[in-house]
Amino acid sequence: MITSSSIQSLRAGVIGTGFIGPVHVEALRRLGVAVTAICDVAELGTKAAAKLRIPQAFSDYRELLACPEVDVVHITTPNRFHAEMSLAALRAGKHVICEKPLAMNTRETAQIVKTVRATRKVFAVNYNVRFYPAVLQLHRLVAQGELGDIMHVNGSYMQDWLFKDTDHNWRLLPQEGGKLRAVADIGTHWMDAASFILGAKITSVFADLATWHQQRRRPLGEVQTFAKADAKMKYATYKVQTDDFASVLLRFGNGARGNLGVSQVAAGRKNCLRIEIYGAKKSAWWCSEEPEWLRFGNRDGANETAVRATPAFGDGAVGFMDYPPGHVEGFPDTFKMNFRAIYSAIAGTDNGLYATATDGHQEVAVCEAIIRSHQSQSWTKV
Repeated sequence: MITSSSIQSLRAGVIGTGFIGPVHVEALRRLGVAVTAICDVAELGTKAAAKLRIPQAFSDYRELLACPEVDVVHITTPNRFHAEMSLAALRAGKHVICEKPLAMNTRETAQIVKTVRATRKVFAVNYNVRFYPAVLQLHRLVAQGELGDIMHVNGSYMQDWLFKDTDHNWRLLPQEGGKLRAVADIGTHWMDAASFILGAKITSVFADLATWHQQRRRPLGEVQTFAKADAKMKYATYKVQTDDFASVLLRFGNGARGNLGVSQVAAGRKNCLRIEIYGAKKSAWWCSEEPEWLRFGNRDGANETAVRATPAFGDGAVGFMDYPPGHVEGFPDTFKMNFRAIYSAIAGTDNGLYATATDGHQEVAVCEAIIRSHQSQSWTKV
């Protein structure tokens, strides 16, 4: 039996201090895991260590990997560094939690999968959406056949943080984040959640990608994720080579069909993931902007609404909820619960719920198929 004390005996080091790095730190501390080191270029690591009260700061990630006070490495850097750092961490004997997407292409992700098998270390990709209680419950309902055979899945992931042509972040640059942006950045979260719920991989896609801002204005200086433009800031114009929004048709290995809309230029949508599962018995749907509610649809009876942590909701998230109904568990809690599952696996009990390196490889393969499909305007196998 894994106890909180066995998880708390593990020590974490975080590489990257942007938007998501401190989210990892906060979630780990809520679990009682000590964050003993942090790393970023120049003085960024030192500043983050002082702000977050972390004892050791490094400017070279290799120094963090050599630190004996680090058991688990969290990689929260721009995508182009994921493969290099993941492989180095595994070879240094560390367990790894890497942000998504796992790497820039399937050649890199395949090498990571191979190295994970060779080193026998726990490796996870941070698809935290799996750990919303409603998503865990949907996973349980499908596995138990409560919805019947799944016919089709519908959904979207919408944000507006890149709505203006002055909005900027490294994710906009293909050399930093990859050829796909909206699909790879947030669409993969939806696709992983859908595959997790269905227990089936995406096998083929038909994709249409679009870029609304053909040109954007880049601030002359560093900009953090979700930061707002400054009226006094100076800009340089550049050509946009990544997708602002997309529509993707999907086929799953269990025969289900799906359709996904993704956008980072959807005014008013701050972080809205919607997923609807349509089965032969009944349907179920959920939205991340209302995380406490799981809704069910019936053909001949009244539709139903269930509140998290009540009998009507179900027990699929047992062990991954800490608060009673009405005390909302949302985005930050998914990190805590994901890390609870991963650190439990490191300590000796693997529940199979978190995303592995193999899952991360699959998502990048789907992204590559989406690019090919858009280019050929045809159904493309993953």
